[in-house]
Amino acid sequence: FEGGLTLQLDELRTIGKVVRNLVSLGALLTWASITAAAHFVLGYSLDLAVLLGAILVVTGPTVIGPLLRYIGPVGQVGSALKWEGIIIDPIGATLAVLVFEVLRSGTLAQDVLEVVGGVVRTIVIGGGCGLLGALVMTAMLRRKWIPESLDVPFTLMVVVGAFTLADWFQVEAGLLATTVMGFGLANQRYFAVKHILEFKENLRVLLIATLFILLSARLPLDGVLAAATDWRTWLFLLIVMLVVRPLGVAASTVGSVLSRKERVLLASVAPRGIVAASISSIFAIRLVEAGNPEAASLVSITFITIIVTVLVYGLAAGPLARWLGLAAGHPQGLLFVGAHAWARAIAASLKEAGVEVLLADSNRANIRAAQLDGLQTFYGNILAEGVEDVMNLEGYGRLLALTPNDEINSLAAIHFRETVGPENVYQLDVNGGNATRSASEGPALQLRGHTLFGPDITYQRLSTLFARGAVVKRATLTAEFAFQDLREAHRGEMIPLFVITPDDRVEIYRADSAPPTPGDTVIFVASP
Repeated sequence: FEGGLTLQLDELRTIGKVVRNLVSLGALLTWASITAAAHFVLGYSLDLAVLLGAILVVTGPTVIGPLLRYIGPVGQVGSALKWEGIIIDPIGATLAVLVFEVLRSGTLAQDVLEVVGGVVRTIVIGGGCGLLGALVMTAMLRRKWIPESLDVPFTLMVVVGAFTLADWFQVEAGLLATTVMGFGLANQRYFAVKHILEFKENLRVLLIATLFILLSARLPLDGVLAAATDWRTWLFLLIVMLVVRPLGVAASTVGSVLSRKERVLLASVAPRGIVAASISSIFAIRLVEAGNPEAASLVSITFITIIVTVLVYGLAAGPLARWLGLAAGHPQGLLFVGAHAWARAIAASLKEAGVEVLLADSNRANIRAAQLDGLQTFYGNILAEGVEDVMNLEGYGRLLALTPNDEINSLAAIHFRETVGPENVYQLDVNGGNATRSASEGPALQLRGHTLFGPDITYQRLSTLFARGAVVKRATLTAEFAFQDLREAHRGEMIPLFVITPDDRVEIYRADSAPPTPGDTVIFVASP
């Protein structure tokens, strides 16, 4: 459900074909390839190999999401990985359950139609129950029939209800129902779901951490060590990561909009997660009870696959994305909220120093003046829903709110926390003295961004300085001309704003910042 809440329909306009192929053709190829590897490399019987192949089809948002936040991929590959990880979970789990039921009946060849029919029933029932849950929530929250304080627990109740209803009609259809319900809520336009998503993120971390501990606690250590020391296990893992995944991606991206580099990165990220661990544990117990002792090693192989794929992809995907030029890393571009005269002067100096700058304002005159200065601009309400998608903030890693309105600055900081990260939102102090601000003087500290430049550098102070003729200057320090020499060279008022290091990192200067060193470029405001 939490994964479904992050899916936006607009993303499918460009990557819809890729996602469709990954969760259909790619899933089938993965299933068949892992089945063959398990049968011929691990020595599993064909029945058990087919089951392991179905289990390891899934990737999962619980591992893909954190990995994408770490990599920060640019282009379409991040959206493709997110959609695949969320959608493949219910599909893979359903496939594994149907295969398991066929294996228990002992008529694999005769029950192919039952597998296909089960998948169709899962899609229809799971999708229908999920849409029903989304419609119920949308109708009730839109009409304010639920007190705001009960939004989250009521949502959780409906999620569990949708899961239970779908699962009652078709085993494992509940996973698809919750995913579809989350997707439905994320794409309605009547109310915000961010507070629901935040609660589900916290709940997910607690539940999955507990579940992993419970599942691993029943693993026999000798079985895990036996599998880990068997060369066939490592050959199997190499095939899964170096053959199976690239094969599935290659087949799924033929004729797609993805570049060759994006396809390489897509083929290099496929960690397994909690769904694989949980369903393999359930099946192993039931198969051993049914008289199949070979199934006891199923959980050990699955857990080793989870551990190795998370480690390998987690450690390698970031450097690979940077090498391919597909990782945003730590974007140095700056988004200015406010395009008044001295904000334009600061932005122009940054642009001349090679820093990407975007100025946003709802004042058309300010925007026109910024455009005449050759600056990138956005005209519109910075607080509008979905504005960050319209603005295309790729390459912009920090927000600087510079308006004379403290409340607008705070709202902008809150609005963009999720987009650029809470540590990268700054606002200029309007009143001064953050530490002594009373409740009546502005937003509470927890509702504000980090103070830009320092509490003594206020909007009023900068405006007064520029009204008196102050200018924005830029100076590069050397061994002979240090930062202290720069201060002494400007006998009037001098306020350092930014420091650009030799490796092009942009740092915001504050009173407690370390002094710039030779090679750094300082951007500052100086008295006339």
